[in-house]
Amino acid sequence: MTPSEAKPIESPPTLSTHPLLGVAGVLLGAMIATCTSRLLSVGLADLRGAFHLGADEASWINTSFNASMMFIGPFSVYLGGLLGPRRVLLCCACIYTATSAVLPFCHSLAALIVLLIVAGLTAGTFYPLTLSFVLRSLPIRYVLLGIAMYAIDIVFTTDMAQAWESFFTEYLSWHWIFWNGAILAPLMIVLIYFGIPRQPLPTPKPGQPIPSWRGFLYASLGAALLYIALDQGQRLDWFHSALILGLTVSGSFLILSAIVRHFLSPNPLINYRFLMRRNTLLLALVLISFRFVMLATVVAIPSFLGSVRGFRPLQEAPVLIWVALPQFVLGIATMILMRRIDPRLILTAGFSFAAIACLQNARITSIWAGLNFGVSEAFMAIGLALAFNSMVGAIVLEVLDTGALSRPADVLTFAGFFQVVRLFGGETGAALLGHFIAMREQFHSSLLGLHVQFGSSVTDQRLMGFQAALSPYSTGLTATDRAAELVGLQVRQQAFTLAISDSFLLIAMCCVLCLVVIAFMSRVPTQYGQITAPSSRS
Repeated sequence: MTPSEAKPIESPPTLSTHPLLGVAGVLLGAMIATCTSRLLSVGLADLRGAFHLGADEASWINTSFNASMMFIGPFSVYLGGLLGPRRVLLCCACIYTATSAVLPFCHSLAALIVLLIVAGLTAGTFYPLTLSFVLRSLPIRYVLLGIAMYAIDIVFTTDMAQAWESFFTEYLSWHWIFWNGAILAPLMIVLIYFGIPRQPLPTPKPGQPIPSWRGFLYASLGAALLYIALDQGQRLDWFHSALILGLTVSGSFLILSAIVRHFLSPNPLINYRFLMRRNTLLLALVLISFRFVMLATVVAIPSFLGSVRGFRPLQEAPVLIWVALPQFVLGIATMILMRRIDPRLILTAGFSFAAIACLQNARITSIWAGLNFGVSEAFMAIGLALAFNSMVGAIVLEVLDTGALSRPADVLTFAGFFQVVRLFGGETGAALLGHFIAMREQFHSSLLGLHVQFGSSVTDQRLMGFQAALSPYSTGLTATDRAAELVGLQVRQQAFTLAISDSFLLIAMCCVLCLVVIAFMSRVPTQYGQITAPSSRS
């Protein structure tokens, strides 16, 4: 199909009188949700100390918040279709503000978990309704700018959370892990109040079935249970735990029940055919791959710097800032490129840069520090910017190509689907990488241990050197024991470094596989060059 034969893009039937305020509000909401999730993750040690929790108890802090976001992902499609995005966002933002303000004052684990569930349920609505509002409220010629701002918002916030959490705990208080969202959410409320127009409650057309909440409940609860199984699996030894087995079976059954129920009693707010397009399914795989690639900066590098080099979070933050800060320039540059180049080509370049960065980091040794990651982080910054912007751009082209802008239910379906994929992809990737690093560390530790034995000349020489250095500060057997401990510590450091190196190779392989997936994507007839042409402004 030639460009001239491409089907015209339908403009949204209702535009906001202040679209930029509304877009700023929903983008701020997405940033708040991302930031809160990341702050809970990187600040878990501080929260454990503040609430006097053990490792097992504290592990449910992240799980309760993120599983609640997973639950509300599919259900927000129902809420948005039933009440409209404005009502849902305003109500949830107000509840989130109040909850975040009182969270630091909890005195029991039960109260903390309950409030985190409420915060997750409310913050989880911010994601699915963001993309749908951007598409339906911005004039078509500004869609690329909205995509760039959304991409910068997510990537920048994810990598900057480490620096923010370090600043809060070092110079303010751990309370700001929660109060950060409580301060920003009121601004979001103001922007949404004035930026999203009031609309009457959606009413079903004559003869159209009434939307049902049961199918959404089954799907949401099933997705949440599977998320909990993924999040707690490594700690509870996966299917050796009856809890993990029960969560997996019940979650899978509920999701299957939701699918069967939809085909027996179709819900007007869900259009599965809309999601069964080839590019849509392939883009879901690309999104999962992207979430896995991001773990190179949010898991692999901080884990190495903290475990091997002994860096504090405040010292780890500058390494991640090298990826976060360039996103503003790179995001706008990618937007300009998408006006002239097929997003698939930009997507290919992005994952290629990310693969190069991971291959560079795979040469890691135990003496690496922050500066050693400089070049690779520059490649990673370029790769993430190109990949995420073009990925969201390709998703939006799919929405535009189907004419879904004239059908709000389809836009909500699309946004809810990718919210679930985003959360599942991120958690599956984190669980996989965590298990992989643990297994490879055990493998390398066993392999290195074969060459570290008493009686070996190299081992004895190292032990005697440590013993001589420690003798002035120890006596007799104590110096020998401490020397043996130091040798064991060095073995563990080397084993963990080799495991991190393997993790970078695994992420690079994921990038290569993603390039194969991109190769099977078809070209969308309408490209951004046509959408943003001067003739489209009328």
